[in-house]
Amino acid sequence: MGLYVHRPMISATQLSKHYRVKVRDSGIGGALRAIVAPRYEDVVAVDNLTFSIDRGEVVAFLGPNGAGKTTTLKMITGLLYPTSGKIEVAGVNPWTAGSAFKSRLALVFGNKQQLLWDLPVDETFRLNRAIYSIPDTIYNEQRAELIELLELEELLDRPVRNLSLGERMKCELAAALLHRPELVLLDEPTLGLDVNAQDAVRGFLNEYGTRHTATILLTSHYMADVTALAKRVIMIDRGRLIYDGSLQGLVERTVPIKRIEVTLTPNATFDSIARFGEVKRFQYPHAVIEVPRAEAPEASARILMSGVIADLSIQDPPIEEVIRQVFARDSRAGRDGGAE
Repeated sequence: MGLYVHRPMISATQLSKHYRVKVRDSGIGGALRAIVAPRYEDVVAVDNLTFSIDRGEVVAFLGPNGAGKTTTLKMITGLLYPTSGKIEVAGVNPWTAGSAFKSRLALVFGNKQQLLWDLPVDETFRLNRAIYSIPDTIYNEQRAELIELLELEELLDRPVRNLSLGERMKCELAAALLHRPELVLLDEPTLGLDVNAQDAVRGFLNEYGTRHTATILLTSHYMADVTALAKRVIMIDRGRLIYDGSLQGLVERTVPIKRIEVTLTPNATFDSIARFGEVKRFQYPHAVIEVPRAEAPEASARILMSGVIADLSIQDPPIEEVIRQVFARDSRAGRDGGAE
């Protein structure tokens, strides 16, 4: 019996990407100097990044604008070559594996379109079938499954220009997944969609990942996408890895408090609940109290016994607030000359 060797879907080791950018001073003199004596500086987009993602994992890849997310995604797909380091995707080198490798992944960008604007949706499906040389059996099965999951039956014969943004995004997803890719890279997949369309896209992606054990790497500024789809988070800032772990672990590490949201009784006053913790909001009949994370169970029991509340729930701070705190802290560490 042969020895099984575990291979992650994505493995990046000390991955870096630097750009040499021409620096131009202002004014006519600066323009002339840029021609006769050009000056350059190195810009670090990705800095010594190491991580791995297993098959079937759904991972959120987060960072502020300019953090290096898009550059990293382009190296994963083989569109960019790293300055240094190594990356393997599905066990192969993305830059030398050829078209066979490209057929194992899919990229979906919320702000870019692959559907043909003036043609019915089904024409793009047929075009992608030819581009990827999808066998008849897989194409028919996958097309039927995607039509069912995304409720596309009534959209197939309509020109793309006549679709709403939400309808178009669902069709974009279907077109990208017809060849049943092992790795799906999503960049802002719910950008600009209304709440119902966002929920439909998230529900579909969860179902697709489960059915096909697909690896999904998600970048999004919508934290609802992250909480609905990913259990693990990789965070980068200025090209450096600053966190790799569970979403819950990030909350616990970053924010040492719990929020107790309470429904007040008519006799409740600000002072009557302030003795249990820091009151962040008091607007009858609701209030929010913050307490140290470790003290939340005991504080909740004391609040319940106080007789001034009708109900309570214990919550973590909103994930958007947690993410902001992480990047703000990393930014301060960078200005001070070192990471925490």
